[in-house]
Amino acid sequence: MELAHSLLLNEEAYNQLGEFQKAEFIFEWLQFLEKLLPVTSRADIRENQKKLVEQLTSLLNNSPGPPTRRLLAKNLAVLYSSGDTFSVYQTIDKCNELIRSKDDSPSYLPTKLAAVVCLGYLYKKLGRILGNSFTDTVGNVLKAMKNAESQGRYEIMLSLQNILNGLGAAAIPCHRDIYKAARSCLTDRSMAVRCAAAKCLLELQNEAVFMWSTDLDSVVTLCFKSFEGSNYDVRLAVSKLLGTILARALTSKQIAASTKHNFRRISLEDVMELLGTGFLRGSCGFLRASGDMLKGTSSVSRDVRVGVTQAYVVFVSTLGAQWLERNFSAFLSHILDLVSQSHPKAVQSPMEAIGCRRCVSFILRATVGGLLGEKAQIAAAKEICQAIWKLKKVVDAAMSDGNLETKINTADATACQHVLVCALQELGSLIHGLGTTAAPLLQDSSTGVLEAVISVILHPSISVRLTAAWCLRCIAIALPSYVSLLLDRCVERLSALKSCPEAVTGYSFAVAALLGAVKHCPLGIPHGKGKVIMTVAEELLCSASQNSRISLQRMQAGWLLIAALMTLGPAAVQHHLPRVLLLWKCIFPSSPKDLETEKTRGDAFTWQVTLEGRAGALCAIKSFVSHCAGLLTDEVVQTLLPPLPSAVDLLTQLSSIYKSYGNSLKTPSTVYRQKLYELLAVLPPKAYEGNVSAVLKELVTDLTVTDSQIDASAFLLPSLCHENDLLLLAGSIKAAGGSLEYDPYSIYEKFAKGDSVPKPLAPALSVINAATRLFGVMFSHITESHRLQVLEQFLNSIRQTKGSRQQIVQIHVVSAFSTSLKHLANCKGSLGSEEVRRSALMLVMGALESNNPLLRCAAAECLARLAQVVSDSAFTAGLAQVSFDKLKSARDVVSRTGHSLALGCLYRYLGGIGSTQHLNACVGILYTLSQDSTSPDVQAWALHSLSLVVDLAGPLYHVHVEPTLSLVLMLLLSVPPAYAEVHQSLGRCLNTLITSLGPELQGSSTAVSALRTSCLLGCAVMQDNPDCLVQAQAISCLQQLHMFAPRHVNLSNLVSCLCMNLCSSYLLLRRAVVACLRQLVQREAAEVSEYAVALVKESKEDFSPDVNIREIGLEGALLGLLDKELDPRLCQDMKETLTHMLTSMAVEKLSFWLKLCKDVLSASADFNTVASIDTTQEEETGKGDDVSVLTSDSDDRFHPFRNPRWSTRVFAAECVCKIISQCENAGSAHFDITLAQERKQRDSRDDFLVLHLADLVRMAFMAATDHSDQLRLSGLQMLQIIVRKFAAVPEPEFPGHVILEQYQANVGAALRPAFAPETPPDVTAKACQVCSAWIASGVVSDLNDLRRVHQLLVSSLLKVQAGKEAQNQQYNESTSTMEVLAVLKAWAEVYIVAVEKQKNQGNTHKHCLKIANSSEESFSNVTFSTSGLLDLVQADLGTLSKLWLAALQDFALLTLPPEYASQLPAEGGTFYTAETIENARPHYYNSWALILYATALWLTSTGFIVVDPDEGVTNLSRPVTPTTMCQDSSTKPLVKSPEDVNTDRFHLILGISVEFLCSPRSDAAMESIIACLHALQALFDVPWPRSKIGGDQELGVELLNVLHRLILTRESPDIQLAVLEVVRLILFAAQEHVKEKRRSAEVDDGAAEKETLPEFGEGKDTGGLVPGKSLVFATLELCVCILVRQLPQLNPKLTCSPAVPPGKHLLLSEDGSRLVAAALVILSDVPAICSPEGSVSVLPTILYLIIGVLKETAVKFQDGQLPLTVAASLQALKGLLSSPMARAEKSQNAWTDLLRSALVTVLDCWDQVDGLLQELDEVSLLTAITVFVMSTSPEVTTVECLQKRCIEKFKTTLDSKDPLVQCKCYQLLHSIFQHPNKTVSYPYIHSLAPSIVGKLQETEKAKPENAAELQVIQEGIKVVTALTAAAEEQHRAHLVACFLPILISFLLDENALVSATISAKNLHEFALQTLMQIGPQYSSVFKKLVTSSPTMKARLESAVKGNQESIKVKTTKHAKNPGKSSSIQLKTNFL
Repeated sequence: MELAHSLLLNEEAYNQLGEFQKAEFIFEWLQFLEKLLPVTSRADIRENQKKLVEQLTSLLNNSPGPPTRRLLAKNLAVLYSSGDTFSVYQTIDKCNELIRSKDDSPSYLPTKLAAVVCLGYLYKKLGRILGNSFTDTVGNVLKAMKNAESQGRYEIMLSLQNILNGLGAAAIPCHRDIYKAARSCLTDRSMAVRCAAAKCLLELQNEAVFMWSTDLDSVVTLCFKSFEGSNYDVRLAVSKLLGTILARALTSKQIAASTKHNFRRISLEDVMELLGTGFLRGSCGFLRASGDMLKGTSSVSRDVRVGVTQAYVVFVSTLGAQWLERNFSAFLSHILDLVSQSHPKAVQSPMEAIGCRRCVSFILRATVGGLLGEKAQIAAAKEICQAIWKLKKVVDAAMSDGNLETKINTADATACQHVLVCALQELGSLIHGLGTTAAPLLQDSSTGVLEAVISVILHPSISVRLTAAWCLRCIAIALPSYVSLLLDRCVERLSALKSCPEAVTGYSFAVAALLGAVKHCPLGIPHGKGKVIMTVAEELLCSASQNSRISLQRMQAGWLLIAALMTLGPAAVQHHLPRVLLLWKCIFPSSPKDLETEKTRGDAFTWQVTLEGRAGALCAIKSFVSHCAGLLTDEVVQTLLPPLPSAVDLLTQLSSIYKSYGNSLKTPSTVYRQKLYELLAVLPPKAYEGNVSAVLKELVTDLTVTDSQIDASAFLLPSLCHENDLLLLAGSIKAAGGSLEYDPYSIYEKFAKGDSVPKPLAPALSVINAATRLFGVMFSHITESHRLQVLEQFLNSIRQTKGSRQQIVQIHVVSAFSTSLKHLANCKGSLGSEEVRRSALMLVMGALESNNPLLRCAAAECLARLAQVVSDSAFTAGLAQVSFDKLKSARDVVSRTGHSLALGCLYRYLGGIGSTQHLNACVGILYTLSQDSTSPDVQAWALHSLSLVVDLAGPLYHVHVEPTLSLVLMLLLSVPPAYAEVHQSLGRCLNTLITSLGPELQGSSTAVSALRTSCLLGCAVMQDNPDCLVQAQAISCLQQLHMFAPRHVNLSNLVSCLCMNLCSSYLLLRRAVVACLRQLVQREAAEVSEYAVALVKESKEDFSPDVNIREIGLEGALLGLLDKELDPRLCQDMKETLTHMLTSMAVEKLSFWLKLCKDVLSASADFNTVASIDTTQEEETGKGDDVSVLTSDSDDRFHPFRNPRWSTRVFAAECVCKIISQCENAGSAHFDITLAQERKQRDSRDDFLVLHLADLVRMAFMAATDHSDQLRLSGLQMLQIIVRKFAAVPEPEFPGHVILEQYQANVGAALRPAFAPETPPDVTAKACQVCSAWIASGVVSDLNDLRRVHQLLVSSLLKVQAGKEAQNQQYNESTSTMEVLAVLKAWAEVYIVAVEKQKNQGNTHKHCLKIANSSEESFSNVTFSTSGLLDLVQADLGTLSKLWLAALQDFALLTLPPEYASQLPAEGGTFYTAETIENARPHYYNSWALILYATALWLTSTGFIVVDPDEGVTNLSRPVTPTTMCQDSSTKPLVKSPEDVNTDRFHLILGISVEFLCSPRSDAAMESIIACLHALQALFDVPWPRSKIGGDQELGVELLNVLHRLILTRESPDIQLAVLEVVRLILFAAQEHVKEKRRSAEVDDGAAEKETLPEFGEGKDTGGLVPGKSLVFATLELCVCILVRQLPQLNPKLTCSPAVPPGKHLLLSEDGSRLVAAALVILSDVPAICSPEGSVSVLPTILYLIIGVLKETAVKFQDGQLPLTVAASLQALKGLLSSPMARAEKSQNAWTDLLRSALVTVLDCWDQVDGLLQELDEVSLLTAITVFVMSTSPEVTTVECLQKRCIEKFKTTLDSKDPLVQCKCYQLLHSIFQHPNKTVSYPYIHSLAPSIVGKLQETEKAKPENAAELQVIQEGIKVVTALTAAAEEQHRAHLVACFLPILISFLLDENALVSATISAKNLHEFALQTLMQIGPQYSSVFKKLVTSSPTMKARLESAVKGNQESIKVKTTKHAKNPGKSSSIQLKTNFL
């Protein structure tokens, strides 16, 4: 194919190819040419033009296929337009000549058609350049049309459309001729020709004025005719033509008036009348009322009506939203008039009426729902309301009129029923869509929406009453705050008007509908409402028999209410269940005998009431089983069963009853049947075992009865066919018309689509539906013989009928049998013996050759399921063989289509039939069928089947891929475009082929690249196809290709194709586009976005009216479409696409994204509300300016989003939150204004979130104050995130302040409305979170500013205190639990922060005292502010603490396992009621942790000392304190002692914590765990709780075990550190306990009997520790776990394994180091809680761990700092060694031995690391040795061998080259030399002093080079000074005598001092100082020396003199500058 990529056709390569390859090659070349010509220079084109034209025109004669001829024509046109045009006339002549040719053979046809297409494109591209040649051309083409077949007519029409497009007004001379030709084509036999003609006429009307002026009537009539017998595509094309022409006629009055004076102006009324005529009378015109019309028999065909309906929508869409807003009332009254009684024909039969109503609803939904923004929709709702009021008046007048014509008037009253139904439906849908934004509409008393709807509930027509109820349901779902009010109102009216039949049914419908709405309202309704409704229902049922006039209505209403009540779920139903079951038991006769007596007694009316009542009861029980499965215990099932047999008995008697009492019982008995079947289908089959055969008999009768003349296939079969197969039949499925009045019980069910009215089918159809379902369940449970009998019966009944009746029976039977096979397959059952199989097969095979395509499709599926259930390969092969034989012999379309699909379906359920020869045969047959060009149907079905085989045959198919691909391509290039269904099947084949090739498509071999090119070619052909479904297929094929071989798909072309179709009017195409985009942006979001914008900039003509990509990018366009789109799946895909784009690009294109979101959010912010909120603020900060800024944005002209819907705005708000989190991951500059500004200056393209803070706050504010509750929640969420993320960002211009401070007014204003009394509780709860986040963030330090937000929380707290009595009665009780807990949680958060701040203050206070007092002032302010925050809370703390304790008590009760349910208080807890316990749980789970922490802090702040004096009688309105919680309120509570109260509280907190930490749910938030651990820390921070846990060892051990488990399951370092802190405190508590015991024992026993003291501490006198009982053991376990997790080398088992290389040091993370350090601190404390023997048994472990950590982490750092872990291990070692146990007599010896071993281990560390010496830090090990020497008793370290080794180490270290090491070594020796015990220090002095002095003497010669060396010498001098001090008198003189010369040698004379280095100078000064200290101490020696050496003396004197002078100079010059020497002193004093 690469050879095809050249400007001229490569004829050499072309001629070598086969016939089919040539076509492919040509297409590839033309495709390449199409891309190449526009970018080739004009000169190059002219050079090759002649040759190119020749090549292209010669191709005309090669009979090119449809796609090829179109490309050929395009290329010719482009060639002439960019090259020379002089030879174009020859080309045109040539084409005309080809068209004139007399050759009519089929082989010549493609050439003719190609010539036609060429002409079209040439004129389209070159237009008027071609001068007058067009008249001949058009004449010639029209002449050719006279005897052209359908393909020719099709192409000619499209060509004429192109010619008209190119010529514009120049073509006027031919307009009439073209018009005449197109008229005849518009009613053509072929649907494709009709579509083409409609397109041609649409083009014509642009210039042909007569079409929408003088000839308007005839054009309209013609369109109506064209609708007759049309398909979907025709209706779309023609309705577009009709709508556009009418819109044109209406808008262009002026031109029309000037062209023809006699032309009447067309008004809106005229247009509406024209359309209305079509809708009501169809295509028989205005005047020519034919005979049957006069007779009144004719009805308008459905096609015409649907077509006109679409034309209405096109008409309005063309005129636009603003036109609709202005003319809405006229439009509405016309549309509603279509179904009014002024046109009785339209609504003469119920089916017709339903059809018309559907059309009217569709028009209203598509225009009002689709075009108008929210404000306009509210206005429209008001108009509809007015209409309802008007109609209501008509009804009232009719009903109240008492004169003789009452009968006529009642007819009038029912006359307007359809109008009312349509109006109410639209009103409901509108409000449903508006959601809570419709609140102002309902509050507007002048409109009276609710009054209007409720007033119609009493309408005489049942359908109006039902629709009014449905409308109320919509209102309730949209505005949950109205549910309770409406329920109360309806229940109250129902009780008041019990004797009016309309009221009973109407209000019961309304109540049922409202109950159905509750499950869509998350806030629910109060629990008590269920009780009220149940009572009303019972009353209705009990009073039904009192008054025969309304007994029927009462019966129906009572059961309807009970059935609807069941939808509230188990919690609400539980209490009423016994009463319901009793009613259920009573409604059926208790024995067969009673049933017999019933039969003898009743009349038609009583039977009607009985059947209605029993059907209702069946329905109620079915509702119970479906919605309350949780309550179906065995005993309940046992109570349900008894009435079933008598219900079935009645079923069997129905036909005889029906015969006795006539027709009036027809509907009730059918409904009874249906309801019984539906109930049985949801019950387990065991429930009605005894009645199976009776029921089956009835089922078979119902399924085989033929009196129903309605074709049931449309609703029965689609669910049984596979969804992919239904695509074959897309055109032939007609939706069955249902309506609400057929089954009032559907009013409370959940609908498939949110706002569309439920459409239950007529009873006659519903009963069949229910029967097939039940049959499916029962068939799988009956015996084999019984099955055979049933199937035989089915076969007989099919044989006995003929024609259409036979088909109806077949449909019923196949759907029932198919359902049963589905069940059998699901429960893995078998079908039975050979005979059963044979019958089943006959049944299915008969249907497989039915002439109903839907039935064939279902039969093919059924056949495959049969094979699946039998699952026997021989049987399956037999089935396939039957189809093979049939296909070879049969010639009729029906059997060929049926059997070919059956072959594909067999593969679907058997995952590929294993044998290759079977596959080969199958593929061979399907190949042949798919090339049968005589029947497109056969082709389509065969190709569809082939696609199934490709998809499911798996790897076996690989051999066939290439030929199949060639076949698909060949057909794509040759099948005429009119056969869309063949192209769709081809598309599916290509798609499955690409999938089966999969990732292989990436390969580079020639075979693979050929396959790939073929796939891409196929996609290109399909993209050019006029049918939208084929285009959608092309897009999904490209999507697959892009997934498998992304490099080979041209992304820019794909994106341009997607953008073109983004606004297509076809839903399936839009879905494909968005699905593809969603995949592309996951990998290449940035590229996709750039291509989209680039494409729009390049394309000259305006791109697409709906998408404004040029300004707002692809992202903005998607957001805009999301706002208009109604399809939920598509909306979901768009959201996902946008989310992917946002995650990958939001940080780079920050401003762009934020502006998009801001545009959406501000486009419809209701500015008056914003303003009113702002002006209520108390400050004078000029908020008014902000409002003016807000309003100035709202100018509609340049606003990209006009009035977006609330759901879009919510999505935009969610996007902002996502953007913030993206920026958080992207870097700190987004949250640091100084850094952001710096980087922005450096590169202006950089963009940071913090620079947009004002916009973020503004958006959050707009969202939080909107009418829509959803949006308010999102806005508050956004505000909370902003506060959390930006709280700490400082404001650079005002140091000490933060950047958010300037927005406090906005935050306050955004929060205030959420605390208004009418706000829903979920919004208030969210706002509480924001309040606490704001107060806790510390943004505002001034108390007066904080008070505003604080006040809001205080007001909520008052509400909480008011108690249950004051609760809102609108929502479920659990919502008040939610609100109360949100308030308490918010307060808890504020209190926690206040206490933490105060703690930090305390620390900084201590710290500040150390610092100089310069910062005093600033410090005092800070303390004021934080203690101020605590003061704010302090005021309410008394109340809060009680409420917190009560909430914790509730939580503790709710976490009890189910088996303790009986112990829960019967009336519920403090904040929850017993009935709503399940709903309340999640709210407690959300908030308990912070409340627990706050309570613990409060208790510790009072030190557990305060107990309220009035603990028993609290000042709250209910008993909330835990002490009075569970006591009987009647008895006076016993006053508990403070100790008991404290113990209760302690155990409450500890119990909740342990329960939670034992097994935190995997989804438990980190915050909860940390808060819980912090609460425990706070608890053990004070002595009293410590004494409790210290004294109760079991409790301590349990807690430690729980914490150990937590460490194992949670990796987070924060959690682990918090755990270790709690462990430390527990250990500390135990230590205190042991000390206390020891102390008291000593005091008791006195000092005399010291020896006999009992041992306290663990390990008693044996030293044994019992795991599970021992605190020490638990502590050790936990610490080892932490240490080994961080340093695996410590585990001796691991160390031997190869996994850990020996001697390699790991650098721990900072968190890891902190964890290890904390664990070591705990370890060193362990011996303190042991007895001496116990301490001996744990000591080895502890030493091993501490020294292990030291050994593993002692690594050198460059700066000589000690790692944290090393410091900690040294500290722990020191603590351990100085433990009193080391000296206690019982353990001393053992300790000594162990400590010696430990010292050896430390010394051995050195010797292990021979090669790695450089890594190990000698200093740390030396320090460890020093710790041993200094902290243990002398006998540990004075052992000869040990001492020797230690001294050896010091010696080697002294010779180290590293000055830092030397320096540290000197410091350590300094401390050893000063050891008080001589036996310890002397050996060191003897061994090491000489070398130190020697080192100092060497220094005389080599002066120090740098500070480090200088420090070494200084340390040396200090050591010698210390030695001198420590020496005995007699030796001291010697020492001084050695030492002084060294010191004096360091002094410099004046000259040297000037030129000396800094180090030398510093040394000089230090030596001088030391001399001045030593001299006076040892004056005699000093004097002796100085006098003996004159040089020394001179040196010393000059130095002293120089020093004094310099001091003088300094004091005069720099009085304030402290001398150098002092700074040095500070440094050296460091040790």
